[in-house]
Amino acid sequence: MANAVAAFFDRRLDGRATPLAVGDLIVVAILFSAGTVHHNGLGIVTTNPGYLLATIAPFLIGWIVAAPLLGAYAPGAAESAKAAVPLALRAWLVADAIALGIRATPFVHGGIQLSFVVISLVVGFVGLALWRTAFFKLR
Repeated sequence: MANAVAAFFDRRLDGRATPLAVGDLIVVAILFSAGTVHHNGLGIVTTNPGYLLATIAPFLIGWIVAAPLLGAYAPGAAESAKAAVPLALRAWLVADAIALGIRATPFVHGGIQLSFVVISLVVGFVGLALWRTAFFKLR
């Protein structure tokens, strides 16, 4: 069983994609931090940093779970934007669903509304696509 798991992750993770992984996490954190500040003001974030962390954590968790499983860092992902962007978008679709599922529980504030479902999906798609495209243009 351990060999099957190792083989699975060998097909899904490539060390050359590490800069993409770091950038992806930063982009997700920035996007949802900006949304939190936009809707709640900078005061709540500076006086209660736990509020910000609790808001962005479901999206980071969703990404950390979905991205490796769906091949966002698979061999070839670090080769070109043409390869990397679709892999990120596919993973974001699942990551966002995981995040929204977490937000739907009573343990996390924020909840989910239809407008937020659409916005979080689009913001993630656009943010990750722009970041990954810029990464390859600037590399």
